[in-house]
Amino acid sequence: MTVRKNQANLTADEKRRFVAALLELKRAGRYDTFVTTHNAFILSDTDNSERVGHRSPSFLPWHRRFLLEFERALQAVDASVALPYWDWSTDRTTRAALWAPDFLGGTGRAVDGRVMEGPFAASTGNWPITVRVDARTYLRRSLGGNGRPLPTAAEVDSVLAMPAYDMAPWNSASDGFRNHLEGWRGVNLHNRVHVWVGGQMATGVSPNDPAFWLHHAYIDKLWAEWQRRHPGSGYLPVTGTPDVVDRDESMKPWNDSTPADLLDHTAHYTFDTA
Repeated sequence: MTVRKNQANLTADEKRRFVAALLELKRAGRYDTFVTTHNAFILSDTDNSERVGHRSPSFLPWHRRFLLEFERALQAVDASVALPYWDWSTDRTTRAALWAPDFLGGTGRAVDGRVMEGPFAASTGNWPITVRVDARTYLRRSLGGNGRPLPTAAEVDSVLAMPAYDMAPWNSASDGFRNHLEGWRGVNLHNRVHVWVGGQMATGVSPNDPAFWLHHAYIDKLWAEWQRRHPGSGYLPVTGTPDVVDRDESMKPWNDSTPADLLDHTAHYTFDTA
């Protein structure tokens, strides 16, 4: 059984293996297919039309499936690798272990955001940005450059306390847990972290930054925690809802699993802490 660990607790060998698997997926051309998929859904998911990956109830099961597919790709390279998660409510500074040169590297330089250290720096030649929103072909970051700090543990708890999974109008204007976690309302959790990292993470091609996977692994963990706190509150909507994925409807682009199929993560992996 795969165990997803807090990145702060990874051993040096676990970090090395994770980075090596990422680099191999990139070299083989498989990594960029995930970036392309994510960007396509960012562009097509709108408040007033069909929405699957974002601005919708299926934000959480869609990304759970997306991460599972990516984790399986990593494990095809190295069976020992699991996706780590980044608890940004605890590791809230640019000095966190996540950003060390032996792992993801740090922020970008002031003039253009180019990441200058670590395995994904342009100077290594191993991480060209080919699925992009502009002509720049290097990984960019601006950690904390937007001026708003990362979410606190108290802010996370305030969202985890919400009893309803989602509600009409089932988009970025909705109340409930999903939309507050996604970050369109309230204290703004998920979206706020993307903007804090900056660079490609603040765009539809955010998976270009390996930090994307660690961020979303933590979002997935928060969903699991919400489920434990609210065992009587399930996925909504159940049926008959236009433009969004009901509980038993299949999700694009895979078309072979439903939100109901993905409600129990323990069929696939566990976390190092409950």
